[in-house]
Parts: sequence; structure tokens; C-alpha cells
Amino acid sequence: MKEYKYTINGTKYEVAIGDIVENIANVTVNGEEYKVEMEREPEPEKKKVVVKTGVASEAPADNGGETSAANVDTSNALKAPLPGTIIEVKVKVGDQVSAGDTLVVLEAMKMANNLESEKAGTVKAVLVKEGDSVMEDTPLVVVE
Repeated sequence: MKEYKYTINGTKYEVAIGDIVENIANVTVNGEEYKVEMEREPEPEKKKVVVKTGVASEAPADNGGETSAANVDTSNALKAPLPGTIIEVKVKVGDQVSAGDTLVVLEAMKMANNLESEKAGTVKAVLVKEGDSVMEDTPLVVVE
């Protein structure tokens, strides 16, 4: 218990602060007991990480229009191995690639990482652009 003596406008007060349970303090002022509700400390605001979701690039004209991320099967897409920023996209929709070709350069932990195609095929969708921030396992490029 903490005890204090105050003089306010010539009036003397003896204040004793007892236990505090769930922001309710037992306070005694000049022998009279009060239950005082204290303001809760504001919780620090949690900042949300905003990650842009990829938008697929346009498909070639002979394919008849655009490819959107919504109608592309991303189950076999090249995915980000760790969070980072796309610093270069080396392919576009319709390109023929071989296994081992660099498709995207991802900067992560201050290092440039060349992300390579795991198989030969045609680029069906590019789901990111330079400057995009991505999280681990974000689909980047679809090759079929």
C-alpha cells in the first residue's frame, strides 16, 4: 500500500492506494474508501503487412485476350521461396522456357535470388511485376 499526503487549495488529504485488480484501485482518502477505475493503457497498434496480390500479364493476341490470376491454375506455379521484393521479371506470357532458365529475380535479405524454371514449357501467366512485395509461397509465374 502506498500512502501520500497532498494539500489542495489549503485542504489536506491523506491518500492510500491499495491493491489494483483489473484496473480497479482501492483508494482511501481521509479515511473514506473508494473504488477507482483506472484507464487501461492503449494497446500498441499492430501494423498490418500489405502485400500486393499478383495480377497476371496480358496473354498474346493470338490467345484471344487477357489471362487473369482468377482463371489460372497456380498449383504448379513457380513460388517465392521466401518473402521479398521482385526486382526483375525476365519472361512474359507466351515465352518458351527450358528447365533452369531464370524467370524472376527476387531480392530477399539484401540478396538477389534467381528463381529458375523447374521444367521446360510455355509461360502461361506472369502473376507479379517489378517492385511487388511477395510472401513465401506466393505464386509468381505459371509454366505449362
